[in-house]
Amino acid sequence: MKIVLAPDKFKGSLTGMQFCDIVEDSLRKVLQNVEIINLPLSDGGDGTIEVLEYHLNGQLLNVKVNDPLFRPINTSYLYMEAIKTAFVEMAGASGMALLKPEEQNCFHTTTLGTGEVILNAIKKGAKTIILGIGGSATNDCGIGMATALGYKFEDENGIELSPIGENLSKIHYINTDNVIEDLNDIDFKVACDVTNPLYGEQGAAYIYGPQKGASENEIKQLDVGLKNISNVFIEQFGKDVQNIKGSGAAGGMGAGAMVFLNAELKSGIDLVKDLIGFDKRIQGANWIITGEGKLDNQTLSGKTIQGVLTSAKKYQIPVAALCGSVSLLNEDAKKLGISYSDAVINQAKNLDDAMKNSSKYLSKMTTKFAETLLMLQ
Repeated sequence: MKIVLAPDKFKGSLTGMQFCDIVEDSLRKVLQNVEIINLPLSDGGDGTIEVLEYHLNGQLLNVKVNDPLFRPINTSYLYMEAIKTAFVEMAGASGMALLKPEEQNCFHTTTLGTGEVILNAIKKGAKTIILGIGGSATNDCGIGMATALGYKFEDENGIELSPIGENLSKIHYINTDNVIEDLNDIDFKVACDVTNPLYGEQGAAYIYGPQKGASENEIKQLDVGLKNISNVFIEQFGKDVQNIKGSGAAGGMGAGAMVFLNAELKSGIDLVKDLIGFDKRIQGANWIITGEGKLDNQTLSGKTIQGVLTSAKKYQIPVAALCGSVSLLNEDAKKLGISYSDAVINQAKNLDDAMKNSSKYLSKMTTKFAETLLMLQ
């Protein structure tokens, strides 16, 4: 019997790699002659670097950059020399977690540090750069990132503007004279599972501005700024990004990446699966065991389990989901393609117990599943 383990993390309690270790150990205690393949996954958000490092023997490289408030910090990115590919997490240089609660306000923050990481990766020799854009503290449409790569943003008097959200409405002209020469030779992919447009009621400022610390008035100004730069994009580059799904992701970084980097926006889980050759490696499996912190209706929108189900369906492999909690009805889970499911919260006394003892409960759940398999044999 061949079983593939393909989980995401249980946020706050287990990494995908720990899940694999626990489940493999428990399976082997019950099943004889079982081949187990560990393929931990991520949807392109936080934790992706660890997953790719596990699979691809990449090297974590440290770099000194600017944080969202232009202060020097050390961050890192993953570089895979064999395939000349870098994975950059936007949160590492331009993330909310880098700021104290009272400092968080996307009216004043920049993506400059993310651009500096990208520049370092290009100098290192990267030919493909994958950008994970979750957890950002910014709403600057990527102008900070672009500044690090040689773009200049000028007002109507030709004066260079600081690359922060507040100044989006003042941009009159984007000067490209000093953009680094190698930029067009790099294949940029953005891990993006958000579908918001750039501006408007469902745009970056109105939907995400409040949780990034902007006031009601600042959100209105940010939205005006996003509309302004969108018009500049059309005038100067002939690119109308407003209605492209994901242009509003990460404070407009989706749109900025498309214009400044000529990037392709892709599902994060699809990018990770492609990089590790997931579909090829699952062929011939009798079961795939997946899992993540929460199995709910959001699982349908670009999450790891949805990515696993898409691949499993191709090869008609049944899927078991062992999760932190499951809020889907059995019929709905079956419709999704999940043949078996169980949850830590069903075993635990309460949420605190579930978080603290998730390893123990996951082991019990796996043993129960393995015994079910024995009965089916």
